[in-house]
Amino acid sequence: MTAPGRSRPAHVLANAPFRRLWMAMSVCSLGDWLNILALTALAGNLTQSDYRLQSLAVGGVFIAKMLPAVLLGPLAGVFADRFDRRLMMVVADLLRFAVVLSIPFVRSYQWVIVATVLVECVNLFWVPAKDATVPNLVRKDQLESANRLNLLVTYGTAPVAAMLFAALSVVGDVITSVVPFMSGQDATSLALVVNACAYLVSAVLIFTLREIPKRDGAISTPSVLKQIVEGWRFVGGNQLVRGLIIGMLGAFAAGGAVVGVAKIYVQALGGGDAAYGVVFGAVFVGMALGMFFGLRLLRELSRRRLFGLAITVAGLVLVATALVHNLAIVVMLTVLLGACAGIAWIIGYTLIGLEVEDGLRGRTFSFLQSTARVTLLLVVAVANPLAAIFDVHWLRFGGFAYRFDGSNLVLVIGGVLAMVVGVLALRHMDDRKGVSLAGDLIAAVRGERFPAEAAEAVPGLFVAFEGGEGSGKTTQSRLIAIWLRDQGYDVVQTREPGSTKVGMRLRAILLDAAERGLSARSEALLYAADRAEHVEKVIRPALYRGSLVITDRYVDSSLAYQGAGRALDPKDVSKINAWATGGLVPHLTVLIDTPPQVGLTRLGGAADRIESEPLDFHERVRKEFRALAAAAPERYLVVDGTLEAEVITRQIQDRIRDILPDPVPQESEDATGTMPAIRGDWTMPTIRD
Repeated sequence: MTAPGRSRPAHVLANAPFRRLWMAMSVCSLGDWLNILALTALAGNLTQSDYRLQSLAVGGVFIAKMLPAVLLGPLAGVFADRFDRRLMMVVADLLRFAVVLSIPFVRSYQWVIVATVLVECVNLFWVPAKDATVPNLVRKDQLESANRLNLLVTYGTAPVAAMLFAALSVVGDVITSVVPFMSGQDATSLALVVNACAYLVSAVLIFTLREIPKRDGAISTPSVLKQIVEGWRFVGGNQLVRGLIIGMLGAFAAGGAVVGVAKIYVQALGGGDAAYGVVFGAVFVGMALGMFFGLRLLRELSRRRLFGLAITVAGLVLVATALVHNLAIVVMLTVLLGACAGIAWIIGYTLIGLEVEDGLRGRTFSFLQSTARVTLLLVVAVANPLAAIFDVHWLRFGGFAYRFDGSNLVLVIGGVLAMVVGVLALRHMDDRKGVSLAGDLIAAVRGERFPAEAAEAVPGLFVAFEGGEGSGKTTQSRLIAIWLRDQGYDVVQTREPGSTKVGMRLRAILLDAAERGLSARSEALLYAADRAEHVEKVIRPALYRGSLVITDRYVDSSLAYQGAGRALDPKDVSKINAWATGGLVPHLTVLIDTPPQVGLTRLGGAADRIESEPLDFHERVRKEFRALAAAAPERYLVVDGTLEAEVITRQIQDRIRDILPDPVPQESEDATGTMPAIRGDWTMPTIRD
């Protein structure tokens, strides 16, 4: 709720100039998707007498649509910097209107290709001008919301366009059969007319938008190939990001195979243009369902596992789609395929956002988008000629005849490719090795997290604070312990290493700046030894008597510092710590996420052995902490360590308050001399291994 006396910030769409531009973008996006459907359908209809020619014709449209963006993108960006952007967008919309409107009247495949190239060339001037205009129409604090709305209409209009195309195809069929002078027209003509009108509406909206400045700032659009080369330098050195991008591109390649042959495949199943629109829209409906509901249904499953699993299942579904010759079933399978793709895409974007630093994140996403565009171009360019070469084959089994053509072959190859990429991603990124994937998945469907071994029940509550050097975790753990004691709870505040007599000796060895010769494995074992003593002598006894245990560092520190920082095998580090702690993990882990450049400047006095490590060591540690939190979000609270200390404390208090029992009455404590146990038994999940 909004605080009294403080008005709620206005929504970005309350900004009239941006709202008008957004409406123009919505109409244009709808027209762009309708254009793809209408042109590929028309190309297929014009060449439907020859299966091989039809495959090449549809593929030619896709190639014609993508080549201008790959070759001429930088030139369009230069024009957007030097000319009146409003005038450029209006002229571009009028040119698109005229070119698209001419297609139904010319009705030749050659003109379809020429018109497609012309429309895409004009698009290259419209899009940079639009992108440069948005920041001039909204406040800086509203720019992120504006970009989200832009993405919404860019992709959200796809299923709307698909349903509209299906409806227009049905209406077009009726018109061509009823109206005599329209009998020579194709059913796609009506869709192309509506497509042209969408560009005309956009031109009118932009023309009335007087608030667009003539030129403000500069836009730089490097070539796609240059973005790919530079981007690989940033992501090639990070194993996780590399695996994510390869997985996402593999899924994108499989999707490209579907897009490329969808028209001829649907026609082979006996469907017309309306059925093609339904199948096209089903992909995007499935993607939306996967993005919004897939992660919620499987929230207990490791995100890294779900990523590889989604791509693998998408491959299986694609193979099934290729082999099933029932249009209704194909539509349902396509929705499932889109859902898997949506899950993989949103997880990939999220994990890359967590893994890549702010300064490199924009270039990483630009690299991904550019590479995806080229991948799609190559796949579509290969898919249709491959389908044409294979032609149509009939497999006969007694009285049963089974049709297997080039489109079936392309879909099978795409499905196998996706399965291989999914399995490799699963093996490469699995953060729960040793835990049954089937058991993990079944437990996630039930809303549970699959344990590696029998769960342990204790009456106390266990909270760990984690973070890099200078993150502020020690200060926050102390403040939270004080706050809990003030609420009347029995609190045990502790730390690692050094909370036992043995631990104090180990701490002296581990943090001694003079101990430069200590090997990484020895370091990991010494930390595990301190942790074993800590759990046995301090943590477990406190939990069994019902206390609240607040620890400054626990197992995740070893996974981050020794696993990522020292480049030890995470599986080995996890195993020795699981054995040392008996599988005991916190009910809540609070991660104070602070950039090392900030945290290291907060340190006072002489640096110890860990603090004096180079910056890239601490960067790896931070990335691993964030990856651990992303893999089990239900057990973590991630707090921005650059915020004010009071703000951080309030955020932690709000989260801990949700899992606390009722406050303990002071008179009850005075009367009994002891503290009651925490309400209920807490199930202790076992550590990931």
